[in-house]
Amino acid sequence: MSKTTNSARIDARLPQSVLDLIKRAADMQGRAVSDFVVTSAREAAEQAIEKQSMIQLSLAEQKRFAKGLNAPVKPNAAMRKAAKLHERLVQSDLDGIASD
Repeated sequence: MSKTTNSARIDARLPQSVLDLIKRAADMQGRAVSDFVVTSAREAAEQAIEKQSMIQLSLAEQKRFAKGLNAPVKPNAAMRKAAKLHERLVQSDLDGIASD
């Protein structure tokens, strides 16, 4: 059975000095230039995505956030109303499951 691989091609223009640097690094790792470029680009893309996915807070913001978690706000009328509605909806779902 033959193995099929989905692949795509990318072309890039770069200064000769950058190509020389890439070739040198690939050679030092005993890898083909294309393998080195693909692996390096993938790692850079993953890091960029991870960095954008993280929320970073200053020390003061971290303390404020922790304080809010440790001392939650007392529920107001709207929150109590929403909690009662939620409780009724969940109970009606449970009643519906029990009668099935």
